[in-house]
Amino acid sequence: MDWTHEAIHELTERQRAFFRTGQTLDVAWRRQQLKKLRDALRQHEQEMEEALHADLGRSVPEAYFCDIGSVILELNETLRGLSRWARPEIHYSGLTCFPSLITRVYPMPYGVTLIISPFNFPFLLSLGVLIASIAGGNTAIIKASSKSGACTDVLDRILREIYPEDYVCVVSGGHDVADLCLSERFDKIFYTGSPRIGKHVLEKAAANLTPVALELGGENGNWCIVCRDADLRDAARKIAFFKLCNSGQICININQVAVAEEVAEAFLQELKAAFIRQIGENALENPDYPHLISPQAYDACAREAGQYADRVRFGGQGNPATRQFQPTILYPIGMDEPIVRHELFNPLLPVVPFPDREVDSVLDTIARREHGLALYLFTRDRKWANRVMRTQQYGGGCINEVCLHLMVRGVPFNGTGHSGMGAYHGKWGFREFTHPSTVLTGSRFLNLPLREHPYSGRKHACKLRLLRWFER
Repeated sequence: MDWTHEAIHELTERQRAFFRTGQTLDVAWRRQQLKKLRDALRQHEQEMEEALHADLGRSVPEAYFCDIGSVILELNETLRGLSRWARPEIHYSGLTCFPSLITRVYPMPYGVTLIISPFNFPFLLSLGVLIASIAGGNTAIIKASSKSGACTDVLDRILREIYPEDYVCVVSGGHDVADLCLSERFDKIFYTGSPRIGKHVLEKAAANLTPVALELGGENGNWCIVCRDADLRDAARKIAFFKLCNSGQICININQVAVAEEVAEAFLQELKAAFIRQIGENALENPDYPHLISPQAYDACAREAGQYADRVRFGGQGNPATRQFQPTILYPIGMDEPIVRHELFNPLLPVVPFPDREVDSVLDTIARREHGLALYLFTRDRKWANRVMRTQQYGGGCINEVCLHLMVRGVPFNGTGHSGMGAYHGKWGFREFTHPSTVLTGSRFLNLPLREHPYSGRKHACKLRLLRWFER
C-alpha cells in the first residue's frame, strides 16, 4: 500500500475512535491481545527466520536468540506481571487533606501511539515496544523500516491476522512516510534509531507537545575498557562474539575498545584467535556470518576501513556482492581519531592503547563526550569497576560481560543524553506507555473550614496555627 497523508490521517483518527470506546482499558482484554501475539509468533517462526536471513543474512540460532526468542521472553514477562502493574496505587491522603482518607494513582494509557522501529532488529525493536504499548492500554501504529523489507512484510502479515487496523497497524515506507506519520497528532511516540533522526522526531513531536521516548545509539559509540589485570582470553571471547553478532549492527554493541598498552599485544592475539575460533579464518566464506543491511552501509564500512588500511591487524576485506565485511581489528588508534568519535554500526573494531595507570583519564575523556548507550569493563578489580559504573553516565552495561544486561527480567533498558530518554522492558515499558493519574476521594462529612475564607478576624490566628501544625 502507498501511504499518503490522507491515508495516515484517516488511520490515526480510526485508532483514536477505537481508543475512545474504552475497550483497551480492560486489563483482561489486553492480556488476550498479548496471548494472540505470542501464539502468532510461534506459528510464523519459520517465516520470521527466513525474513531475517533475507534482510540481514542471519542464521537460525542468531535469528531466534536476538529477535524471536527475545520477543517471546518479553511477552511472557508482561503477561506474568500485567495484572499487578495495572492495579491502582493506594495512598493515605494525609492530615492536610482531612477528612479524605484515600487517594489512588491510576496508570492510564496515553491513547494512540506511534512506534518507529529500525532495521537491525526488525521484530524485537518493533514488537518489543508494541508489547509495552498494548500492556499500557494503547492503540499502535508501527512505522517499520523500509531497509528490512522482508521482515516488514512478515510483520505486517502477522499483525493483520490477529488485530484490526483500528487497533494495531504496520505502516511501511521511507523517511517521507515517517514524516507523514510525525505530522499527525499522536499521544505518545517511541523512536529507536540514530541521535540525528532522534532530534528530528523531537522537533516534530514538539508541535503537538507529544511525549517521546528515544532509544539511540549514542554519537560517540559504546566503549569497552580492558584493564591490565583483565582475563584477556575471556574478554576477547566475549568481545568477538558480540562484534560478530548481526555484523556489528547493534545499538549496544562495542564501538571501540580501550586496552591497557601493557597487555595490548597479548589481547590482540587473543581477539584474533577468538574471531577465528568462532567464525573461521575468513568470515566471508562462512554462510552463518550476517551481512550489512544495504550497499550504502557496506560502502561506508569499506571506505572507513580503507582509511585505516595501514593499521589493520585482522580482517579488512569484504565482498560487495554479498555485503559481508570481515570483522576487522584496527590498531593502534588514537583516542581523538575520527573513527572513535562516531557510531560505527558495522564490524570494524578500533583498539585504543593507554597506560593502565591512566585509565581514569581515559574514563574522564569518555565522560566529556556524548553519553553512550552502553559501557563495558573487563577487570579483576571489582571495587574499581563498581565505582566506575556508579559514577559514569551511560545507558546500561556490564562488568566482565557484554550485552546480557539487555536480557535481565525486571530491569529497564534505556539511554541518557544523546543515547536516549525514557525506558522500557517489562514493568518499565508498561510505565513508559502509561501516565499516572492521581484521584483523591473526598467526604461530605467533617469538612473543616481551614482552607476557606475569611482569612482575617477572630478565627485567623486559630486557622493559621492549625494549618502550620497540619503542614509540618
